[in-house]
Amino acid sequence: MFVWAPIPEAYAEMKSLEFAKLLVREAQVAVSPGVGFGPGGEGFVRFALVENEQRIHQAIRGIRRALTKLA
Repeated sequence: MFVWAPIPEAYAEMKSLEFAKLLVREAQVAVSPGVGFGPGGEGFVRFALVENEQRIHQAIRGIRRALTKLA
């Protein structure tokens, strides 16, 4: 299952590739930048929900922590 998510408003000036790199660097979470799926994907990232529920919750906590720290 995949989830498409818009880049948060606070990071809207970032391209999807840069936002994806930020998540890897700061939250240790890999996502697919929307631009990789065509110009209409810019402004979004795609999450692949292929891990177990515990790992997905861990990723969410990491993203929340990283974005709060950087805000």
